[in-house]
Amino acid sequence: MKRYDAGALAVDGLDLELPRGECFGLLGPNGAGKTTTVEILEGLLDATAGDVEVLGMRWATDEHELRERLGVSLQQTHLPERLSVVEILTLFRSFFAKGKDPEDVLREVALEEKRGAWYDKLSGGQKQRLAVACALVGDPELLFLDEPTTGLDPQSRLQLWDVIETFKRGGRTVLLTTHYMEEAERLCDRVGVIDHGKLIALGSPRDLIASLGGQDVIELTLESGRPDGESVSRLASLAGVRGVRAVPNGVAIAADPLHVALPALVDHLRASGIGLERLATRHATLEDVFVSLTGRGLRD
Repeated sequence: MKRYDAGALAVDGLDLELPRGECFGLLGPNGAGKTTTVEILEGLLDATAGDVEVLGMRWATDEHELRERLGVSLQQTHLPERLSVVEILTLFRSFFAKGKDPEDVLREVALEEKRGAWYDKLSGGQKQRLAVACALVGDPELLFLDEPTTGLDPQSRLQLWDVIETFKRGGRTVLLTTHYMEEAERLCDRVGVIDHGKLIALGSPRDLIASLGGQDVIELTLESGRPDGESVSRLASLAGVRGVRAVPNGVAIAADPLHVALPALVDHLRASGIGLERLATRHATLEDVFVSLTGRGLRD
């Protein structure tokens, strides 16, 4: 648990256990307690109550050894503007008794061509990869990544995903926070969804999505706007429909199988004289899981 001096409860009875070799994702909206949780695990914040054990050790008694075995990439990283990429990485390598050759790490994060460039000349994606490189140069057993790809272009995001997957294939452990559902679904073995400091869902991305009752979602925008409760109940009774929730100006329908639900839905709308502005289908995501549990989006 973490309660700040002003009385705000940031983390409320969160209970997590991460096995070695797993990539675990913490998902939740801004203010849910993700960063506070990670900073407690990293030893940057003290918990108000509860036990924190990392790699079988505790911060109160094993801080020095833990620092040698962890890699940390914060949500925001500010590095010296007039140092080169290789100078920064060499500096961070000097903080550890053992570690990796900075040149090898530069190749891992695809920055070898920028080794002599000043930090302030790098693009946003290159700066973010350098921040992760600084976390990797100590050859950590456990890597903390707090929203590592926020604000990056798609190419830079994919490059960082490759770095994280390579690290995990080496049998190491990753804990990351993210707002990107496709990132969590690709990288994470399990995810924990938190809201208001509490864990509200835990499992593999596949299992959590399956808990919705359908692997596909049909999104409808109606001419009449948001449907009433009776209309939602009628939709929920259609063949292949596993769940219905109202959204602004329409509904989102969990469907399984899609090829059964979709014709049944179109026939129902036609027979009921309900005007349709838009219909779209997509695969269900972890965002749908969160909205189903809380009634709001992960970016709210």
